[in-house]
Amino acid sequence: MITDEEIFDGHLGGKLSVELTAPLQTQRDLSIAYTPGVAQVSRAIAADPALVHRYTWTGRLVAVVSDGSAVLGLGDIGPRASLPVMEGKAALFKKFAGLNSIPIVLDTKDPDEIVETLIRLRPSFGAVNLEDISAPRCFEIERRVIEALDCPVMHDDQHGTAIVVLAALNGAVAVQGRPIEGLRVVVSGAGAAGVACTDIMLAAGVADVTVLDSKGIISAARADLNTVKAELAQRSNPRGLVGGAAEALAGADVFIGLSAGVIAEELIATMAPDAIVFAMSNPDPEIRPEVAHKYAAIVATGRSDFPNQINNVLAFPGVFKGALDAGARRITEGMKIAAAEAILDVARDELAVDKIVPSPLDPRVAPAVAEAVATAARAAGVVG
Repeated sequence: MITDEEIFDGHLGGKLSVELTAPLQTQRDLSIAYTPGVAQVSRAIAADPALVHRYTWTGRLVAVVSDGSAVLGLGDIGPRASLPVMEGKAALFKKFAGLNSIPIVLDTKDPDEIVETLIRLRPSFGAVNLEDISAPRCFEIERRVIEALDCPVMHDDQHGTAIVVLAALNGAVAVQGRPIEGLRVVVSGAGAAGVACTDIMLAAGVADVTVLDSKGIISAARADLNTVKAELAQRSNPRGLVGGAAEALAGADVFIGLSAGVIAEELIATMAPDAIVFAMSNPDPEIRPEVAHKYAAIVATGRSDFPNQINNVLAFPGVFKGALDAGARRITEGMKIAAAEAILDVARDELAVDKIVPSPLDPRVAPAVAEAVATAARAAGVVG
């Protein structure tokens, strides 16, 4: 059991520091690393801006950016309170992909101001990891930042989650020996993660995905949908279901929980035989794993203290490393699907009902994902 004292001690002074890559022991070292030597490098970059990637850390630096409006399951806690999470994300980039990253928390929720800030900061970094920005603003902000910047940009709450969910779903059906295309999938949550998971599953061949929000099934029959949900209704729920969780889950093969809601045991009991349940809300799953196991053949959560942890750290370090290795200008849907396939490939020979994805600590994952993403980037023609 981890104590509060251990947790707070582990965060004293923050989790990050800057380390030197060149010696600074002598006057000669100082003359090379700083004045007068540094002026030669600055002149060279001024003459050829592309040299900035060779002679500074910019080309390998990820900006981890948040406004603190949707942090973990804590909600809108503001930029300062979000900073420990952003530091943690930066630490994971370093540990698993060897990438430098810097947390940037912004004291604004205005999409115009967020986009403009990142445009102005663009010379300082090589990629942008958007994090913990509330829906539906996150969709507009990500789209506009991608359009404005010539570098990899990804909102991890959307696409990192989608990548690992697809990897886990492919792992689950591989264990069961059935195709992904025929699944009836229910996604609980129509926020950032829910929309992205729906989209990547559709792109991967799943034809029947039904999405729930707090008011029930996302359906073209509803008149209370915002623009994002209205568009989602056009590409999901092919059987035109209406109602709530009871109607959605009856006979469903897969439940994917991406909200803070609770799903009753009796509804999971109505799912199809050999059901798959991903109760990913963290720290409190939509249904307790031991309860879900009464009815489901395979159960996964977002927690590290149960088998089958579905965690974004399986995806984002390798995705960004691969994109930067390839010199990609953006992260495409094909690169995300390639990442999901690479995650699964690492554990393919070890798959079991209690191991549908590799451990988040498996050192093979990030290099495999990076290689697959870089290859997909080159194939898509988004490099250079």
